[in-house]
Amino acid sequence: MPELPKLVQALLDPKIYPDGSSGVTLIQTGISLVFLTGDYVYKVKKPVNVGYLDYSTLEKRRFYCQREVELNRRLCPSAYLGVVPITGSNGRIEIAGSGEVIEYAVKMRYLPQERTLKVLLAGKRATADMLTRVAQKMADFHKKADTSPAISSYGSADMITANAEENFSEAAKYIGKTISQESYRKIKRYTHAFIETNAALLRKRVAEGRIRDCHGDLHAAHICFTDSICIYDCIEFNDRFRYCDVASEIAFLAMDLDNYGRLDLSKSFIDDYVSFSGDEELLKLLDFYKCYRAYVRGKVDSFDSDDPLITAEEREKALAAARKYFELAESYIR
Repeated sequence: MPELPKLVQALLDPKIYPDGSSGVTLIQTGISLVFLTGDYVYKVKKPVNVGYLDYSTLEKRRFYCQREVELNRRLCPSAYLGVVPITGSNGRIEIAGSGEVIEYAVKMRYLPQERTLKVLLAGKRATADMLTRVAQKMADFHKKADTSPAISSYGSADMITANAEENFSEAAKYIGKTISQESYRKIKRYTHAFIETNAALLRKRVAEGRIRDCHGDLHAAHICFTDSICIYDCIEFNDRFRYCDVASEIAFLAMDLDNYGRLDLSKSFIDDYVSFSGDEELLKLLDFYKCYRAYVRGKVDSFDSDDPLITAEEREKALAAARKYFELAESYIR
């Protein structure tokens, strides 16, 4: 493991937390450092700028911490407690101390990972009834989610093309590493052809108000079954990744269920969502958005493999996951 920055080392000390923690566990993503302290979680954003996401300054990290709490309270109100400052004084780092603010963290209640859909799927304990409840929650959420002419513009053929082109551009450096040249070209041709052929349908979706301020990152790791269903960790860092057709959002989770080999749950989830929402037209867009979402996941896992703070084992896992998602993306092309 590479040597951790001094701030990270300090945050691994349970004595600095006000919650009486007896130990701290660190979990890393490509853009965050997550410290588990028992009943609570402190999530710190890495000072990175990767184009589509900019956490490069302290002020930006404070803003996006606040935005994360605000947006995630829509689907998981009980878990998001607020934003806390991390302070430093005389060489000592504290949570909400009296010294200078050197960082910010999102404070959350701990959500039991054994109750996440990801773990339940791995243990073959996920059921169709669970996905029916998720479908109901998402249908209700989408009906109430914000929309406007500005939000709806993100469902246009031009905007979808621009987002897709950005994905292709950012993943190009991984050709030969996590995606083959042939697969890259095949998915790119399919994407442009589908958008061109279905331009009228995309305009209709915009006119009908199907473009909403969604969750943006609806996959199995972000759904927790506790006393209620908590759907957390939405995209806060870039509005245009949340502003999307509800069909894209539903395709994301359906794709992830496919990735776990649960085509039965994927189909029942889609059928239930269509039943609750009345959005039968969604089915015409499903494979396109599944391909798009799988490609994005492949790109993100490719990015994660470049993180200098992860171990060699974690890097190999990220590379393997990326290859699997890119292969899944290609499988949706007919």
